[in-house]
Amino acid sequence: DQLARFMERGIRKSKKSCIVIVSESPKCGAMYYAERVKNEFPQYDVRVSILGHLQRGGRPSAHDRILASRTGVGAIEAILQGQRNVMIGVRNNEIIYVPLSEAIRSDKPFDRKLIKVLDELSI
Repeated sequence: DQLARFMERGIRKSKKSCIVIVSESPKCGAMYYAERVKNEFPQYDVRVSILGHLQRGGRPSAHDRILASRTGVGAIEAILQGQRNVMIGVRNNEIIYVPLSEAIRSDKPFDRKLIKVLDELSI
């Protein structure tokens, strides 16, 4: 419903297109919302691009292969050490283990001015 309100606001401003970013979910992911938009706004041409499919395209570089190998070895070492619920990363060219609770925390700082700019530029 909030998406419909934003789109209607854009239509009133004579916007000709919208880009909607949706996190994936089995119940209400991109395909769900695309279908709703297609039904509620038949004048729009609705297209869905799954970013994961785009990101996995192309050949991996040497850096990609080395990073995958290093983090894979790091993951195995974490298991052998009995570590659980950690994310494997690289900091200062060293493999590190970050607790998942820290990796997914929601209080990461961001610039509120960017939110205002986004609101001004979006529909």
